Amino acid sequence: MNKHNIDILHSAISDTYLHKTEEIIAWVKERNEEVKVNISQINFSELKNWYISKQTGNIEHNSGKFFTIEGVNIEIKQENCKTWSQPIINQPEIGYLGFLTKEFNGVLHFLIQAKIEPGNVNKVQLSPTIQATRSNFTKVHKGKEPTYLNYFKERKGEVIIDQLQSEQGARFYRKRNRNIILKIDEDIEVFEDFMWVTLSQIKELLTYDNLVNMDTRTVISGLNYGSFNNDICSLINIVVTQDKNDFNRKVFLSILNKEKSLYTLNQIHSWLTELKSNYDLKVNLIPLNDVKDWIISNNSIYHKNNKYFEVIAVDVKIENREVANWTQPIIKPINEGIVAFICKEIDGILHFLVQAKLEIGNLDIVELAPTVQCITGNFRKGENEYEVKYLDLVLNAKKENIMHDVMLSEEGGRFFENQNRNMIVKIDENVKIEEHTNYKWMTLNQLLKFMEYSNNVNIEARSLLSVLSIK
Repeated sequence: MNKHNIDILHSAISDTYLHKTEEIIAWVKERNEEVKVNISQINFSELKNWYISKQTGNIEHNSGKFFTIEGVNIEIKQENCKTWSQPIINQPEIGYLGFLTKEFNGVLHFLIQAKIEPGNVNKVQLSPTIQATRSNFTKVHKGKEPTYLNYFKERKGEVIIDQLQSEQGARFYRKRNRNIILKIDEDIEVFEDFMWVTLSQIKELLTYDNLVNMDTRTVISGLNYGSFNNDICSLINIVVTQDKNDFNRKVFLSILNKEKSLYTLNQIHSWLTELKSNYDLKVNLIPLNDVKDWIISNNSIYHKNNKYFEVIAVDVKIENREVANWTQPIIKPINEGIVAFICKEIDGILHFLVQAKLEIGNLDIVELAPTVQCITGNFRKGENEYEVKYLDLVLNAKKENIMHDVMLSEEGGRFFENQNRNMIVKIDENVKIEEHTNYKWMTLNQLLKFMEYSNNVNIEARSLLSVLSIK
């Protein structure tokens, strides 16, 4: 166990902090009341600094930066040559999602930001220290530089995590962000919209609906408390975890134990590689004008059956942002979705049923995903176009088997009031369920190993795993 593992573990279980959790919640409420926000839908013709290309119909920024709304055509030969086309966000630049951390009273604290995004359900959500696209931090918008940017550009301090991680593969075309956590020793000024909190407090705040944003969730999901053999884990179980609730203790041991698992890492790598190799997938960007079954109106681009999502334009006024007023296109879902992991103990270690999911925007075809991932809302009876495996186990779970159940938002800079029900359902170890071709039982230790490298674990899985607490 290295020093960073110890720091993270201590921050995840400590009751020592600078601000009580109730103070953090009150602070968010105060910022909601004090910061003036006005978000309104407008016609595409009212977009400023954006234009609709006469040649392609694509929605583009005058600078050629930020992102574009384009079309994409998909052909999957495995599924009876399934083909379709749809709008997609093309944002090739890599941005920063990062935390500054610092020890106070011997406990690692994270500098969290109360940030308002145009698509947030409840205006203010808790975001990382920095959350900025390259266009933002290079000031294409001619606004202010993001606060604390120089720490991340110059990598001031010790690096705890520095990873390239994927974004939503069903909505973005091959999008990634740099997830980074730095530890500093120096005293810094804490500005009005920032506060030091522990990892334990972030985990507690994640039990509240739509309070902690997706960018915070994806960054902290990669934090690791160490990796040990079975004998050491047995000792830790005796010494450290006796006062934890039973499920959190099982989570902790699933994170720590590198030896006990149903499948080896090599077996999982081979399974994933075979799936990636076998898919015959063609994904091509096309003009938005050429997208089939989608209708382009004055203020919306929507599917002819009013399904999935729509593209709208909004006028945004937020007084504490780098730019106080702007307009932009944004993705609006038709319904909320559901994201869920099924887990159970296998040989005394908690395993999660992980899906190898193909998504059209993935850089490497398939990524590890939750057991159930239905972000379009089409899991409802009468609306579903395909069988969602294991969905009944989630929707019909007994209350005592639901370990987590919380509404969490998608990233508010690109998605408008988009929230999903996030669930973790534990089933009895004696319950036998069929392990379909695209599914494997994995420990949390194994998932964290895959997370160390790019394009392995999707953002829905990382977001959901971030709610797990060891306290």
